[in-house]
Amino acid sequence: MPEESPENPSKRLSNGDLDARLRAHILTLSEARGAGKTICPSDAARAERPEDWNSLMKPVRRAAQTLAREGLIAIYRKGKPVDPDNFKGVIRLGLPPVK
Repeated sequence: MPEESPENPSKRLSNGDLDARLRAHILTLSEARGAGKTICPSDAARAERPEDWNSLMKPVRRAAQTLAREGLIAIYRKGKPVDPDNFKGVIRLGLPPVK
C-alpha cells in the first residue's frame, strides 16, 4: 500500500476519488431524504464503508463543507444552516433551505 505523502500522486488520486464518492453519497442521500429533512454525516460514511465508517467522519465533514460552499447542500446545527467555514459540534446535512 502506498504511503500517504504529497509526493505520491497515486495516493492523492485515491483521496480525490474518496472525496468525490463521499460528495456523491451526501448528495444522493440528501436528495432522497428531500427538502426540509436532513441526514446524519455518518449515513454518508456508512454508504461508503459500512465496516469502518467511523474513520471517514472527518473526510465526510470536509466533503460536506465543499458541497455547502458550492450551494448544493446546507450544513445544519440545531436545525439552522451554518457557515460551512465556521461551525463546531454535531451537524446534520440536507438540501439548502428554499428562499
